[in-house]
Amino acid sequence: MTLEIITSPLLEPFRHGFFTRRGGASSGIFAGLNCGPGSSDQTEIVEINRARVAMAMGVEESHLITVNQVHSATAVPLTAPLADRPAADAIVTATPGLALAILTADCQPVLFADAEARVVGAAHAGWRGALDGVLEATIEGMEALGATRANIRAVVGPSISQRAYEVGPEFLDRFLAEDPDNARFFAGGDSDRVHFDLPSYGLYRLREAGVGDAVWTRHCTYSDPDRFYSFRRTTHAGEADYGRLISVIRV
Repeated sequence: MTLEIITSPLLEPFRHGFFTRRGGASSGIFAGLNCGPGSSDQTEIVEINRARVAMAMGVEESHLITVNQVHSATAVPLTAPLADRPAADAIVTATPGLALAILTADCQPVLFADAEARVVGAAHAGWRGALDGVLEATIEGMEALGATRANIRAVVGPSISQRAYEVGPEFLDRFLAEDPDNARFFAGGDSDRVHFDLPSYGLYRLREAGVGDAVWTRHCTYSDPDRFYSFRRTTHAGEADYGRLISVIRV
């Protein structure tokens, strides 16, 4: 099966893509394009999957760069391939030939581009990272490389949608403590549960930060098991582990 790659005209002319799980070598609960070395999938199979992604992006395997994602607000600049993966949740570069990659399985993968300055970025933005400022940190990192905030375009890729993201009152309280207006990103659920709109919150933070444009691809990872991995769906199904989707952009 060939790779399925979701793209956005907002990120042109840069080669980029939000890869679905289709077209990979993994099997069983990881069936498809599992690119997560942190999963319990076979290491050599994950490497095959990542090699396919690198080929699709037109880079050497060593130039497909991921970081050790820890739900932080840290963005790191890159000028060359990494010997070790630093603890960070965003990457920025202006160096041709480097492909910035983010792994997700419900959290937001966000790709950034300033076509005029030839600077790109990629961020892993779950609720914690988004709340703590990882999207703004990515923008600031791009500016340090010559990007202009108003020229930056950002695209939120496949993420868990509000209807599938039920959370408890302590989760809601954390967002309200940050800003009472965050109540608009929550809708009622059963009993004391509420549903959080992660993509809308991400778009709000991006637009408040002053980027030129920001959109969501409107793909829900939870509700489409044939195309996407989902941590929450795996948890509900009682499965032992889950695959990781990859999203990539290069100069």
